Amino acid sequence: RASDSTPGRRFAGTGALTDALRAALPFSLTGAQDRAIAEIGEDQGSTTRMLRMLQGDVGSGKTLVALMAMLRAVESGAQAALLAPTEVLARQHHKTINGLLAPLGREAALLLGKGRGRAGSVGVSGAGGKRSEITAGMASGEISLVVGTHALLSEDVRFADLGLAVVDEQH
Repeated sequence: RASDSTPGRRFAGTGALTDALRAALPFSLTGAQDRAIAEIGEDQGSTTRMLRMLQGDVGSGKTLVALMAMLRAVESGAQAALLAPTEVLARQHHKTINGLLAPLGREAALLLGKGRGRAGSVGVSGAGGKRSEITAGMASGEISLVVGTHALLSEDVRFADLGLAVVDEQH
């Protein structure tokens, strides 16, 4: 965890999405997952900007922990994005996240390079949304959760209110 004196945005969260996700999980969270979620939640509840690195082995539940933080931002009225270094990893995160969100009746959008993407159910109709539909939904705030590659950093991509960016960079 790192922070500086730069003011951040406080995400109080209602618990509506995070509690629903926790209740819908077909497994119990590990102690490490619970601790990481609680620590990140404390940071998100602060007015100090959060800069945090989450480390763990493959399959240890980092995506779930990230999703809980993303949902807390969404509960607070903001948007959240997960940036993956490759299209393969972005698709994998998207599939995992949407699998976890399915019992909640929500989906994340997927934005890939070269005009490809997949619109979520929030605000954009159809499963194979065009890039223009996805970026319009992000700009209007209709899309609150998005997973993507570095296409998320393109000049034509605008967020109505991006509150949390999760960056998955493999080193």
